[in-house]
Parts: sequence; C-alpha cells; structure tokens
Amino acid sequence: MPKLNVVKIGGNLIESPADLSCALEAFAAMDGHKILVHGGGKRASEVCEKMGIPAKMHNGRRITDDASLEVTIMVYAGLANKKIVAELQKNEVQALGVTGADLNLIQAQKRPVTDIDYGWAGDVEKVNSVAVEKLLNDNITLVFCAITHNSKGQLLNTNADTIAAEIATAMAPQFEVHLHYCFEKKGVLMDVNDPDSVIENIQKEEVALLQTKGIIADGMLPKLHNCFYALENGVTKVFVGQADMLQNELAPKTSLSL
Repeated sequence: MPKLNVVKIGGNLIESPADLSCALEAFAAMDGHKILVHGGGKRASEVCEKMGIPAKMHNGRRITDDASLEVTIMVYAGLANKKIVAELQKNEVQALGVTGADLNLIQAQKRPVTDIDYGWAGDVEKVNSVAVEKLLNDNITLVFCAITHNSKGQLLNTNADTIAAEIATAMAPQFEVHLHYCFEKKGVLMDVNDPDSVIENIQKEEVALLQTKGIIADGMLPKLHNCFYALENGVTKVFVGQADMLQNELAPKTSLSL
C-alpha cells in the first residue's frame, strides 16, 4: 500500500514568514504522496479589524457571521493559500491550492445551533477520496485551506485540524496514512513553561488524567480529539510537534496511540 503524508500547519507557523518558509521546505522534501492543510493564523482577525468588522470568538473558535465569512474566504482561500502554493512551487512542488468547493472535494454542513450559534461554521460530511486519489496519482500536491461548502452554493468556515483528520481517514483505505500536526511547540508538553518537556507518547486512555492534572489545556483537547478520531478510523500514525519532525525522525514530538 502506498504511503501518504497529511500535514497540517497552524499556530504561529502561519504568522512568521521565516518559520513558515522552513516548515514548507521540510514538507517539500518529504518523499511520496503528500497533502498540506493550513489555517489562516490571525490574519483574518486583523483584516476584520481594519475593515471595522468585530471578530467574534468562543473558546478559541471563530463565530463566522456573513461579514466575517467574506473576509475569512478572502484570507484563507486567497492570501494565505496562494502564498503557501507559491512557496511550495519555489521548492519544486507541483502544488494546487484548493477549497472544499473545488472539484467538490469536501462537503460540509452548517454546524447545528445548540448553546452557541457559530454562524457559517461547517462540519465535514464527506471527502471526495476518488478525486483526491486521482490528483495524487497525477503527482499533484493538494494544499487545502479551511473553507468547505454544503453543495448548495454556501461556503463554510471549517476547523483546519478537523479537515486534516477527515482527509486522512478518507484516504486510509487507499494509502498508509501518516498524519502530522505541526505548530510552534515541540509536542504536547508536560510543563507549559518548559519547552523541552515533551510527552513522547499519549494513549487515549491517558487523556482524562492529563486533563485533570492540568497538563492538557482546553486548547489542545480538540486537536487530540482529531488525532484519536483519525487513529480509530484507519490512519496508521499521528504525530504532534514542530515541522522539523517531517524530515528528522529523531526530532522531539508527541506520538498518539489508542
């Protein structure tokens, strides 16, 4: 079975041109089939502020009303995505920047309203694995931003960590999939004040205890949820850490296991 690396980059990696360039260089050097998923960093909030559109957040997740959706699409699918594609082309990667609407690659539905109305936030329903596989076999490296659609003409803002996990699981029947979550830290830390206190492996059954001890903060929980979801649905390996883990097997990182 051929190998596929699905890499999500986010956090401060998106904010720093130098760090982003290094991360994309490491991604470009990975052998075989690969897919990149990216967020938009803080740029969408900055553009909203400049345009007088207040940014609305709840527990670290964006509430996407009509006005902020337009800005999010412009920043994620436009500025951020095409800068990344251009950087990958510089590294001789035949990259194609896409949203979920392109080739109907990712269908989603508007998140149901419960206690909080997240607006035009989308939850993934289906990944077009046939189209993705065809593009991969044509040696195209897909670069997904965090925009999906509902197949009825509505674009949606979807969490990039979730998109990476959904793509990884959708491709698991055809590939040996390794999922990498890259951000500014070396992995999940035992002590947030010690950047070298990386937890080498976390099993699913350990998460509740680590949360009780305050080792895993609320912001990390959704990421770990996506990690274990991927492992439960056919993904072979999942890692969390800095981008140098993409090229250096000995680099510090956290691996996840069931």
